[in-house]
Amino acid sequence: MTLIKRPARAGKLVIVTGVPGVGKTTVLTSAITLCKERGVDVKHVNYGDVMFEEATAKGLVKDRDEMRRLPLKGQVALQLSAAKKIRSITEKSNVIVDTHIFIRTPDGYMPGIPSWVAESLLPDSIVLLEADPESISKRRMKDVGIRTREDDEPSKIDEHQLMGRGGAAAISVLTGCTVAIADNREGRHMAAGAVIADLFKR
Repeated sequence: MTLIKRPARAGKLVIVTGVPGVGKTTVLTSAITLCKERGVDVKHVNYGDVMFEEATAKGLVKDRDEMRRLPLKGQVALQLSAAKKIRSITEKSNVIVDTHIFIRTPDGYMPGIPSWVAESLLPDSIVLLEADPESISKRRMKDVGIRTREDDEPSKIDEHQLMGRGGAAAISVLTGCTVAIADNREGRHMAAGAVIADLFKR
């Protein structure tokens, strides 16, 4: 059996993920505010933004949509380059990585954190933001208008959240990180944010 050697770093790396419409932006804002009030320095990093910065710096793309059209080998290289850059930040600071654990596509669910990314980042914890599928469905419909799409149906949202739990469990087994589930109920974003902020107290 080969044990993964966890890197020596000054800060913690916590991945925060949740399906579209779960209220991740609001919860992350609450978590960062709580950390500041406690005197804890935390950097908020969006994984997709870092990938785009890396791709732009290498002259591979001019906009984010072009990243999806890159050859698979090129996308993997970008994922690893972004992971290395994020990991380097933890040498001096705590980091919250904002990303998707699974992305729904016409061909099924695509991992947002494949094994090579998980092994490169070696997170200390993963936080799954969840909410009642009915509430998420209503939030999405407010965003896109009155037309209900298949992906907005509560049953599909529930399926997506269950996939997230499975993905987080797999990453936990692979890397040895912990998994926390934060329930983002209506009006309870501060409580959900506290689940994230509390991970940086230890």
